[in-house]
Amino acid sequence: MLMNVLSWLVFGLVVGSIARFLIPGRQNMGWFLTTVLGIVGSMVGGAISWFLFGQRGDQINPAGLIMSTIGAILVVVIARRLSVAK
Repeated sequence: MLMNVLSWLVFGLVVGSIARFLIPGRQNMGWFLTTVLGIVGSMVGGAISWFLFGQRGDQINPAGLIMSTIGAILVVVIARRLSVAK
């Protein structure tokens, strides 16, 4: 159980960092929000993968990392749009 939580945190941090690096401009968030961004992005990427390909996302593989990063980028773009719209 503890290893699963640590795996999610490390994977979320890696995915969130990659997504923040790929998006131009400055994102005002620290390590915690970057990790949350990566975790939420992984969930969004997994949902997109399941919807498009019908595959389960319970294994870590390169395609999962790519879809997680795409999901994290989508989360940042949507969050930016919502914060600008206010």
